[in-house]
Amino acid sequence: MILAVYVARRFLRSFLLIAGVFLLILFLIDMIEMIRRFSSRDIGLGGAARLAALNIAGSFYSILPLMTVLSAIALFLGLARSSEMVAIRASGRSALRVVAAPAAAAVLLGALTVGLLNPLVAATGQIYDEAVAEIDRAGRQTVSLGASAVWLRQAVQEDGEEAGQIVIRAARASPDAVTLYDATFLVFSQEGPVRRIEAREARLTPGAWDLRDVADYPLERANPQAEVARQDSLRLASDLTAQRIREGFGRPEAVPVWQLPTFIAGLERAGFSAARHKVWFQMELARPFLMAAMVVIAAAFTMQHVRGRNTGAAVLLAFGAGIALFFLRNLAQVLGDNGQITPAMAAWTPPLVGALLALGLILKREDG
Repeated sequence: MILAVYVARRFLRSFLLIAGVFLLILFLIDMIEMIRRFSSRDIGLGGAARLAALNIAGSFYSILPLMTVLSAIALFLGLARSSEMVAIRASGRSALRVVAAPAAAAVLLGALTVGLLNPLVAATGQIYDEAVAEIDRAGRQTVSLGASAVWLRQAVQEDGEEAGQIVIRAARASPDAVTLYDATFLVFSQEGPVRRIEAREARLTPGAWDLRDVADYPLERANPQAEVARQDSLRLASDLTAQRIREGFGRPEAVPVWQLPTFIAGLERAGFSAARHKVWFQMELARPFLMAAMVVIAAAFTMQHVRGRNTGAAVLLAFGAGIALFFLRNLAQVLGDNGQITPAMAAWTPPLVGALLALGLILKREDG
């Protein structure tokens, strides 16, 4: 038990050191990018640093598996170079028992990042999006889900400038976000509401909404109910697209993992496809085991006593295998998003395959 705690502590120390280095590098790169992107907005050095600090959380979170494999490589190389690994193996301890301690630490670390860092990433991402929208207001729109409705907001443009807004409420929508049912359009000018348009069906076409069974209430009149205009169809200009509506619900990463089940239920209740969010939820549940698989992969190539040129080859093989697993996971996520494989298969197959292959290599090299 003392040896297991010692190895786990060495792994966590390596992880914190590597994570700090990556965090600093990401911050500097992102800060330079913010200065370049908003050079015409005069946000200043402090503003660029604030945006960079908000934006790097997502990037840092996404590369945690790669930092895990680097930490495990550093751990096992350190044990090998100091001959501690030789002493551990000579005492009769099997390779699997040596790997179990850092793998368990990786699972615990992954669970903490999913439970604590994931909501922080979602919160900072939302603040970052709002800050960017405040700097650059062009084409701003919002999409959200209510308890029993879909809400959208789009700008009304006149001569290239924002002249008002349209708030849209619909009971539900088609999965491709092209058609809204039982929709209400509230048209606002700079002075206040001017029209309320109710439609049984609203279909999005390039540049406009095509409304069916329309009731148009002029809110500027004294008695809108008495002067309502009923029409079979009406065309309302819009710069929205189906893709922008779907993207308006935000990336799955922007929703805290604790709220994902409720958010998924809301999407399905509104008629939208929740495949991406289901896949991401399963990916988050599998993240601790993905990090443990990265530890096992690093151990398979670097746990033996290496010296000279063999060290460089072992490090390259271990890191290359970790990158391969990382890209396999991303490929599985794409397949899951497209519905070609189930969310559970997309999330759990890559870490399982990577861990089993690495365990097979460790057992092949095990001395009795």
